[in-house]
Amino acid sequence: MADDETVPVRVWDLPTRVFHWLLAFCVASTLIAAWRGGNAMEWHLRLGYAIFALLLFRLVWGFVGGHWSRFGSFLYRPRDALRYVRGQSRADEFHHVGHSPLGAWSVFALLAVLALQVGTGLFANDEIATTGPLNRFVSDRTASLLTHWHTVFGQGLVLALVALHLAAIGYYALRLKRHLVPSMWHGDKHLPADVPAAVDTWGARTLALVVLALAAAVVTWVVRLGA
Repeated sequence: MADDETVPVRVWDLPTRVFHWLLAFCVASTLIAAWRGGNAMEWHLRLGYAIFALLLFRLVWGFVGGHWSRFGSFLYRPRDALRYVRGQSRADEFHHVGHSPLGAWSVFALLAVLALQVGTGLFANDEIATTGPLNRFVSDRTASLLTHWHTVFGQGLVLALVALHLAAIGYYALRLKRHLVPSMWHGDKHLPADVPAAVDTWGARTLALVVLALAAAVVTWVVRLGA
């Protein structure tokens, strides 16, 4: 509960929140489609393209988005993370506002693994009915190696990182009494008034739509390369 010394501060801008929930939906759905196989693989491909566009959007938004969504706000050095684990964070570091040092590492890891999954999926071939749009640009041996990574190791890494993410949310809620989900839904946290707020104006949201449209255009171009 907020006290008299805190005020609602916008931490997560609307584009970041929409990205977060869309990515969660697409990742869960594409895994389910892969497990079902058959006709569901068409949706696996479509959802993969959606994840591709979302990752491109997040890459750009990490430089032009709201303050706490920018990579610079949660790009921590190992010694900063160590101090955080020891409970020695300085007040001016705001580790409790956006992504904490450990949370930041998990975010970067998940984005990197998802990017690798998208990349390998573009060249994959299950030798049944599903072929990535860029498969024709690589040899059969390379396609086989990329497919094996995509369906075995990569999928396992995604599941492990998602499980770690959910476990961290549960730990923060149960042990530290810090609930992370509500702020990713409505965007605000009750914080000291001197904490910088993220810009979340309609102008910023319009910019996000432009970035997303450009990301979708890039994905469409890449997919059509294999046509």
